[in-house]
Amino acid sequence: MTTRFIWTGPHDAKTAILFAHGAGAPMDSPFMADMAEKLGNKGYRVGRFEFPYMVKRRDDGKKRPPDRAPALMDAFQTAITDADTAPGNKLVIAGKSMGGRIASMIADTAGVHALLCLGYPFHPTGKPDKPRTDHLKTLATPGLICHGTRDPFGSPDEIAGYDLSPAIRLHWVADGNHDFAPRKASGRTQDQNLDECAIAIDHFLQSLPG
Repeated sequence: MTTRFIWTGPHDAKTAILFAHGAGAPMDSPFMADMAEKLGNKGYRVGRFEFPYMVKRRDDGKKRPPDRAPALMDAFQTAITDADTAPGNKLVIAGKSMGGRIASMIADTAGVHALLCLGYPFHPTGKPDKPRTDHLKTLATPGLICHGTRDPFGSPDEIAGYDLSPAIRLHWVADGNHDFAPRKASGRTQDQNLDECAIAIDHFLQSLPG
């Protein structure tokens, strides 16, 4: 199956970002579309794509659970192969929630320039005793995790206790939930949080050598 992409951003960008969705929302969800637009406005070529189970859901309208991790990893690798990126351009892989987790699991073997995770699912909701961080201990690919301070998939205190690779940087999204939406009482907006996340991503990628 050839990967379907939605591309955002300049065609002549020197860095392409392949952006995978989370478990429940497709590649054209508001979060995915808004984030892709903000990164495109900063000069990156962003390609959103869907895992096979989500493609089937789009085709027949039937909701399905995600495939097992090995199948998702294979699909992400296929997307890398199918992506229409110019030779010599830098390739960054990224994902929202589950998509970021899968990206992090293939980053080192895929030989990409960098990794971006937006709302990483450090553990299942309500199960902090079951962390999904073993592979993050030895990650060699430079990575940035943007994570809301109210995200139920990992609190700041919980994440502080994880043994994460020195290649990983964290950007905390102020009062953000799993979709980076803050409470009204915070005086912030989700759009503001997405803007700040895009700025953090840009600064991170600009700081990398090569």
